[in-house]
Amino acid sequence: MDNPISKSKRGKTNRPLVLAAVMLAMFMGAIEATIVSTAMPAIVADLGGFTLYSWVFSAYLLMNAITVLIYGKLSDLFGRKPILFFGIIIFLIGSILCGFATSMESLIIFRLIQGFGAGAVTPIATTIVGDIYSVEERAQVQGYLASVWGISAVTGPAVGGLLVQYVSWNYVFWINIPLGILSLIGLGYFLHEKVEKKKREIDYIGALLLTVSISSLMFLLVEGGGRWSWGSWQVISLITLFLVTITMFVYHEGRTKEPVMPFNIWKERSIFVANVTSLTTGIMLIGISSFLPTFVQGVMEQTPIVAGFTLTAMSIGWPIASTISGKLLNSIGYRKTLLIGGASLIIGSIVFVTMTASSGPLWAALGSFIIGVGMGLTSTAFIVSIQSTVGWEQRGIATAANMFMRNLGNTIGAALLGGILNNRLANYLNTNADKSDGLTVDSANLLLKENERAGLHENVKEVLQEGLTQSLHWVYYVVLTFSIISLILITFIPKHKQGSA
Repeated sequence: MDNPISKSKRGKTNRPLVLAAVMLAMFMGAIEATIVSTAMPAIVADLGGFTLYSWVFSAYLLMNAITVLIYGKLSDLFGRKPILFFGIIIFLIGSILCGFATSMESLIIFRLIQGFGAGAVTPIATTIVGDIYSVEERAQVQGYLASVWGISAVTGPAVGGLLVQYVSWNYVFWINIPLGILSLIGLGYFLHEKVEKKKREIDYIGALLLTVSISSLMFLLVEGGGRWSWGSWQVISLITLFLVTITMFVYHEGRTKEPVMPFNIWKERSIFVANVTSLTTGIMLIGISSFLPTFVQGVMEQTPIVAGFTLTAMSIGWPIASTISGKLLNSIGYRKTLLIGGASLIIGSIVFVTMTASSGPLWAALGSFIIGVGMGLTSTAFIVSIQSTVGWEQRGIATAANMFMRNLGNTIGAALLGGILNNRLANYLNTNADKSDGLTVDSANLLLKENERAGLHENVKEVLQEGLTQSLHWVYYVVLTFSIISLILITFIPKHKQGSA
């Protein structure tokens, strides 16, 4: 099928204004993560329900992960514009409701609605860019999109803090409304599609199987080893449900006419490598972003602001590298650009493995920045490569599949690396029971608040910091392992440059 985003009765697509509308939509989704994280202490203080803290994030991530593939496929069937419109409107409805939440339970339900809309925003917005720009232009424009994440990472915590301190946490959710409306107006007036009208077959069974399988996996990863022990009937039931439904999903997708996930696109080596590598880099990404602030605050004894700065360095390196990646793709090709990115991931991981309490926050920021460079080079190259490999009719699902794999990597990484951290810290405290009498894994929380840390006996603080250092180093060794796996996978990328699409 030819690209249907072109001239129509209403006029011609205005690429700069469509790009601005797309970036607004992506900024709305990107800032959500950082701004809500900043506001969560105030939200919990107001609504209560600390035990449900993680589900405020998990509910959003769950619906996002479930719907991203479905939206990608629907955009290939019905066009990008109506699907992105639907996603933004549902996201805004969820945002308005979140601001009116009166309990943690209601907030979690409203976050599910918000996540249901968010699943359409990033993949469809990215796909639109692939539609309206040529292969040569996509690389540079994808760099612009990546800069949205960098800007949101810097501005999100600041805006969130100001709103919580001087207005109310409710406005953390309501700030999305003007952004979403402006994006809708821009897309409505300046993006014109002419999608071929024919009878469409929607894969309802595939969508249902995908929803059940991913939901059971998410519940397993969030609750397994925590509220439910790994040998409990709940965990065994979830594992069984996941294996059965994912097997049925794969079998069904191979037989249906319009599958939610057309596995035939995975037969392209470049797409297969891109998706599997996005899974491994997703695990790395959550390992750094989740646990670096803990090291900087708990071991280096720095303030939360300094800890935030070390993490922000990644969000600075990412868009810079994405922009550079656009030039490198056109000059040295996909494979060499990806190899440089993969090498950067390894170098950044080595910085974290060698980090000690005396290294200082600048060393942590350096590692974070280098990881950001690696992520920027690889993610941009992968998206451009994927969108250049498939035609318009599969570009939506191909883009969504890559983002789904990274989301899945984030989810697996959060559970895997969190489990390793808790296990190694518990093991250290048991091994040093003579020095750590009465201390548990939860005692590490005492290191994260300056006043509580100051009140600790010097010996107790030393034991906790040494245990936390060793445990986090285990996490970083796993991150290094996945960075090496990522580079090995990248070497399987075909040497020839992708054809245009």
